[in-house]
Amino acid sequence: MTATKMPTLFIGHGAPTLALDEKKGAEFRAWGQSLGEPRSILVVSAHWTPSVLALGAVEPRELIYDFSGFPKPLYEIQYPSPGAPELATRVEALLGSEFLVARQPSRGLDHGVWVPLLHLFPRANVPVLQLSLPLGLGEKRLLDVGRRLAPLRDEGVLIIGSGNVTHNLRRVSFGAEEAPPLPEASEFDLWLTDALDRWDIDAVLDAVRGAPAFRLNHPTVEHWVPIYIAVGAAMESRPKVSYPITGFEFASISRRSVQLG
Repeated sequence: MTATKMPTLFIGHGAPTLALDEKKGAEFRAWGQSLGEPRSILVVSAHWTPSVLALGAVEPRELIYDFSGFPKPLYEIQYPSPGAPELATRVEALLGSEFLVARQPSRGLDHGVWVPLLHLFPRANVPVLQLSLPLGLGEKRLLDVGRRLAPLRDEGVLIIGSGNVTHNLRRVSFGAEEAPPLPEASEFDLWLTDALDRWDIDAVLDAVRGAPAFRLNHPTVEHWVPIYIAVGAAMESRPKVSYPITGFEFASISRRSVQLG
């Protein structure tokens, strides 16, 4: 396979039930078809936040079903993607001069990874590697992680940050999946699209202080900060920005997903 320069993505993975949702899944399948087939995939998920940068398993492991109270079929899903040992070595080489990168070879893929990939690349034939999300690094350092990973794009690697543009579980309306978005969620969602359309990375970096109702939309930051990996990996030139999936679920969770490049 000839390497094609890949975009970077920020995916709104939403509720785990996305894995069982044919309607929402169809949007991801169409998006995946437009991307072509990468050589491998590197994912940073909101659901793995140790204190250090770490790489997960480089050979197939059991999926992590890191949720509770959902329908039984969700716990029976498999996504047997190949491991990516060569990509792990390459990531260590790119980050190693500035960042210490640990290995956690027993850690499988969490639902922030396998749920969207189940639809994006349903054949599960592309090697997948997960990189952890150490929240203590802060926005600028996470952006730097993305910048250092940017050469992977020319090597056919798809870099994904998996989280949500807005994510406040305290304000969800679980009985009304298609309820109109809360005003603060809608305002924040529009703020981000405006900032990205203008490629105002300073505004995105300063979201905690400058975005409308940041703490109301993100009481904790783990679903927001994966965007810095995706943006950092796309910063070598101003990329084309598009939004293959938009909308909301349960009133407070934005489904907006971003493609950079």
